[in-house]
Amino acid sequence: MQAKVVVLTADPAFEDSARSTFGASAQVGLDVIRGQLADVDVAALQGATVVVADLDAADAGELSALERMMTRLGNWPPVVAITQSFQEGVARRLMQMRVADFLVKPVSPLELVRTCARVAKSPVESETTEAQIFTFLPAVGGAGVTTLAVQTAMLLLNSGTRGKSSTCLVDLDFQHGACADYLDIEPRLNLNEIEPRPERLDRQLLEVMLSQHPSGLAVIAAPNRPAEMRSFDPDVVTRLLDLVSSHFDYVVFDMPRTWFSWTDSVLLGSNKLFVVSETTVPGLRQAKQLVEAIRERLEGVEPRVIINRHVQKVFSSGLRRGDIQQAIGDAYLTSIPNDYALVREAIDRGVPLEEVKKGNKITLQLKKIILSQGQAAAAKNAAGAEKKFKLSWARS
Repeated sequence: MQAKVVVLTADPAFEDSARSTFGASAQVGLDVIRGQLADVDVAALQGATVVVADLDAADAGELSALERMMTRLGNWPPVVAITQSFQEGVARRLMQMRVADFLVKPVSPLELVRTCARVAKSPVESETTEAQIFTFLPAVGGAGVTTLAVQTAMLLLNSGTRGKSSTCLVDLDFQHGACADYLDIEPRLNLNEIEPRPERLDRQLLEVMLSQHPSGLAVIAAPNRPAEMRSFDPDVVTRLLDLVSSHFDYVVFDMPRTWFSWTDSVLLGSNKLFVVSETTVPGLRQAKQLVEAIRERLEGVEPRVIINRHVQKVFSSGLRRGDIQQAIGDAYLTSIPNDYALVREAIDRGVPLEEVKKGNKITLQLKKIILSQGQAAAAKNAAGAEKKFKLSWARS
């Protein structure tokens, strides 16, 4: 069946480029709709395989028109946005609209063809390969994020009704990451090899850079570089995350506390975002501040707060659950009980908590929030809910 690309543009030069790019292919039908996005009849886009929307990102009216068009189109067809320049605020707005990808002029014919080919998947195809993504973000240092991320990945791995679910734990703290150490495995992700040419990263290369835990858990982690402070090109990270999310049932991200240029993409692409803090007054304040900052920065993202290593004593003057709820507000999700000896033994042996002590109180509490939320998210997708956007986005 012939693919159909619809190009929306008011730029004669871009129209000529699109015609020369797609016009010679017998496998692709091209429709060009000239004019401003606000004047486009969405009914004319039905039946398209891909919509390419050329817009002036500096024009608030153009962005609003694109947003209305995305709302009316729903899950299909995918939209590739073309802008004149890269601006971080515009990039966030486009991701919030759930555009499939965006490119910055000048766009080479090969780049445009590859982008359209990549996003042109059927809705069924996209839904069946879409991972459920659980992200853990620390509000303070030493909150135990890695422990919770590792145990969550283990729970999801063993949550399948017919055997194990394919699960990948991704350590995004490239400077001080500890996931590989906690699991006693060798980190194999070589970012220096990927960075010069992110497009080289495919399923085959990913397999080479995956570490495997004896449990069956796949782990992506890079060797620690504690004396280096590197900020990788966001294309490298988002390409990696997009590839991982399309090849596993579940993905768990262990995030660094530092905010990088790619952090927005990860948070926007997450099904569940957990902010982790500790039971101290400064810890609660910083958790609340982080939640407010995320809500203000990323529309539609709803972080939930987990208070780790909480000790509740009957005759203690310390913070009680009611104090925590009052301090955090509606973002508070739960508190994880403290069992330092158990966690230390699991880390030293490189095994999950359940292998050290079955039915321990930390795992039981995590099960209540992780497995129920994972099943609810999976059911929502199966029922045909709105498809989550891809993590990847392109720049020139």
